[in-house]
Amino acid sequence: MSLGAGRCTLPLMRILALLLSLLATPALACGPNSDCRIGERSYRISMPQDHAGTGPVGALIWAHGYRGSAAGVMRNRALRRMASEAGLALIAAQGVNGSWNLPNGPRTMDSTGAAEFAYFDAVLADATNRFDIDPSRVVASGFSAGGMMVWYLACLHPQPFAAFVPFSGTYWKEPPANCTEPARSILHIHGDADRTVPLNGRPIGETHQGRVMDALSQYREFGGFGNPAQSKPLNLSCKTRKNASGNILEYCLFPGGHSFSTRHLGYALKRLQAESQL
Repeated sequence: MSLGAGRCTLPLMRILALLLSLLATPALACGPNSDCRIGERSYRISMPQDHAGTGPVGALIWAHGYRGSAAGVMRNRALRRMASEAGLALIAAQGVNGSWNLPNGPRTMDSTGAAEFAYFDAVLADATNRFDIDPSRVVASGFSAGGMMVWYLACLHPQPFAAFVPFSGTYWKEPPANCTEPARSILHIHGDADRTVPLNGRPIGETHQGRVMDALSQYREFGGFGNPAQSKPLNLSCKTRKNASGNILEYCLFPGGHSFSTRHLGYALKRLQAESQL
């Protein structure tokens, strides 16, 4: 059948139908169940439930642990629900082969972290372009190796973020010699019996996990944080310091090992919102 007035060939009709079906396939969408591609890397995103035309929302960008994935983060229903209830988009960052390229890491001893900083910049630029995200209300958080990633962002690349909530992770070996302005709010949460990332660190290959107190002490001096006030929210034991700019440096321990609780993250986000940091 030839192409005539108002008619097309059967093969062409099949091609058009195939194209329409592909465009309607959820796998091609960029969201919680499919990758948002940026160059050779990607991320995933979940907007707050029932968000539609309500204006820009803040975001929680999450860095997964070692050998984790953005897809795995999005399968954590409790994490997605908690972010949604806080009115935040959940952005799941994706490390290369499940790992982060960090200074003094076991396979990245010569790294400066620059490749990861550029990746997080690209994620935020792409997400704010595609979705209704307020770039001034983005908090970075992550667990274990992802917590390490968050500490490096906080010290060496803080500009894109309003605050940081690292869980059970710190620098490799020792804190950087200098941090980059401006100082931001950091809430660090850690198990008091963690054996995977012990509070005093442990050797791994030719390197060593750093001491959590070294990271906190260095940032306290850098940010000009004052004397601590103690509190016991949930099952946490916290020490909170403030600086002249109103930022907070909070260190919370819970009884337990290498684990992560969305209840603790929910507490941290509410704390930041109450302090007008998010």
